[in-house]
Amino acid sequence: MNILKVTTFLLTLFFAASAAAQDAKTILFFGDSITAGYGIDEEDAFPAQIQRKIDEKGLSYRVVNAGLSGETSAGGLRRVDWILQQHIDLFVLGLGGNDGLRGINPESTKENLAGIMDKVAEKYPDAIIILTGMEAPPNMGSDYTERFRQIYTELYEKYEVVFMPFILEGVAGDPDLNLADGIHPTEEGHEILAENLWNYLLPVL
Repeated sequence: MNILKVTTFLLTLFFAASAAAQDAKTILFFGDSITAGYGIDEEDAFPAQIQRKIDEKGLSYRVVNAGLSGETSAGGLRRVDWILQQHIDLFVLGLGGNDGLRGINPESTKENLAGIMDKVAEKYPDAIIILTGMEAPPNMGSDYTERFRQIYTELYEKYEVVFMPFILEGVAGDPDLNLADGIHPTEEGHEILAENLWNYLLPVL
């Protein structure tokens, strides 16, 4: 094969790959340090593991990890307009954990999360939203933790989104699945997060 044929062949592959990338739908994970994969390589965080599951199925979806360590629901509401500049087909909302750790009024958290979903729905009305719930730490008191838990259920019922009640199900509280801080999952913990979330995600792909 001469140089011209090789060049033509490579260009054909490049444009085919570019076209495939353009055709792929976008799944955006919008969250905090859990989403970002704090303490581990980003390629081992659950959004990247979801991408591998998608690729194994031969599905045409591109995962974008928009997790930001330390992000609160209020910070997410301020940031989401910038994030929504790219087209989104499926939006996974995973904020609120830092609100609970800081003892922020659950009503404020609820209002912020609602604001984020409103913005997504307004910009991309056909986008599917998956809401992942979070638990407040028990040291905040039973009244606070119960109210905090309720806001996610109320948002799910109001917006009729896909709802995963607790993103850290099967991982929270297990020292073998969390880093030394007891908050952030290990790589193995992220594998469990990805497997659990996949059960909610796959039916809507």
